[in-house]
Formats: sequence, structure tokens, C-alpha cells
Amino acid sequence: MRYPITPVPKPRMTQRDKWHKRGCVVRYWDFKDEVRRLNVKLPAHGAWVTFYLPMPKSWSNKKRDEMYLTPHRQKPDLDNLIKALGDAVYDDDSVIWDIRASKWWELSGAIDILDLRWQPRIKEITQEDLI
Repeated sequence: MRYPITPVPKPRMTQRDKWHKRGCVVRYWDFKDEVRRLNVKLPAHGAWVTFYLPMPKSWSNKKRDEMYLTPHRQKPDLDNLIKALGDAVYDDDSVIWDIRASKWWELSGAIDILDLRWQPRIKEITQEDLI
């Protein structure tokens, strides 16, 4: 499922952030609100999360063409993006025990969540099976 949300990393917060609203903290709280508003579903196991980070507007069209859908290899770190998403979806994100994640350059921000949990196929029981 694709969610049209620009990924935001989890910032390191202090007590001061309760009264001094830093930009990174405000963006994080707005991200959490948007994730909850869109009712994002993140399985506790078997999820493949792909973060699409928007390319800077300052880049030339040539650089945008070169970087489109290539791996994003700079900050924000992947673990901080996962932490922010887990905190937004779960009250206690310690329930997440298996996740695969990647981050890519894209024209606009988005998050894809693919549920890879194994689903057993139930075989229909026939009369022959019972004999």
C-alpha cells in the first residue's frame, strides 16, 4: 500500500522540546499526525517498507533524471525513518520484530508498505482425503 506521506526521521528530543519548538520536532509531530490520519497499517513482522524521499528543488533537471529511483545514501538514516514510522503507528513499537526497509530518491515523498507475511494455503478436504 502506498501512502502519500513525506518520510520524516525521528529526532533526538530533550525536555526543552516541550516549550522550545524546533523545526525537526514540529515536522516529526506533524508526520505522526498524518500517519494516524491516514490510518497507516504496519505489520509487527513481515513488512517491507520503502521510503521515497523527495529530491531537493535546487537540483538541476539533469541531476534529477540521474538520481530518480536510485538508492538514497545520505541522511536521514534508515533506522531513524523506521523508528518514526513505528512510533507513529504503535503506542509501543517494541512489538515490531521483523522488518525490511529501503530508501530511494523520488520526485515526491511517499511510503510503501508491503505485507510479506507468510499466508498458509488451506487445502480443500475431499472425500478421498478422508478415506
